[in-house]
Amino acid sequence: SSKKRDVTMQELCGRDSYTIDDLIRIVKILRSPQGCPWDQEQDHHSIRNNFLEEGYEAVEAIDREDSALLREELGDVLLQIVFHTCMEEEQNRFDFSDVCTYICRKMIGRHPHVFGDKNAADRGEATRQWERQKRREKELYTLQDCLQQVCRALPALMRAQKLTDRAEKAGCSLFTGNHEIRRALEAALDQSRNASPEESWGRLLFLIAAQMNRLDLSAEEALSHETDRMIARFLEMEHSTESCTGSAGGEERL
Repeated sequence: SSKKRDVTMQELCGRDSYTIDDLIRIVKILRSPQGCPWDQEQDHHSIRNNFLEEGYEAVEAIDREDSALLREELGDVLLQIVFHTCMEEEQNRFDFSDVCTYICRKMIGRHPHVFGDKNAADRGEATRQWERQKRREKELYTLQDCLQQVCRALPALMRAQKLTDRAEKAGCSLFTGNHEIRRALEAALDQSRNASPEESWGRLLFLIAAQMNRLDLSAEEALSHETDRMIARFLEMEHSTESCTGSAGGEERL
């Protein structure tokens, strides 16, 4: 058995190219008693944040339009998928083929206008068919069903917009016009003087995210771009003012 394992390890080393099956074998070796102590000790929760980090790094590669970096980061994301799948296979719950089968069935089922007898003349109708099929699959019959199905682990602004979008599609719009939006924002600002700062400013952020959703804008991306602009402004301040010229006090403030 040990000799067979050594041969398997040697077969995996020094290749010019690899497949998904090779990656699965590598992860299983790392998780085996003869593998890596770190990999052996991990569980779903211990590497949860790794999954998030790798996903964000892949998104950054997309934003940079860096194909070489994207190739690397997608590999890291794929490793996380295989790692979690192997842990489930160890418990005899599902394996990688089950994951592939599930997503293939989902994609076929969610595109009846491609793989079935439905028609979709444009992007909007294709999206509506996707949503109708999703509601049937997940039995999302009420507004409560739809809202509770939104992932709680999403970044807060993304989650706020997704919740708002689900509510509006169900006919529960927060606003009927721009005047109501202004009144809601003004009320939130007034409440910030008396109510809990976290609650009142949180409400204000939610209202802003909801309005941006009505405008078909991403609050998450808008804030990210503004943060980049603010970094540039801070750097300009550092180079143009004497108070940020590298003195000890300036370094402490930064």
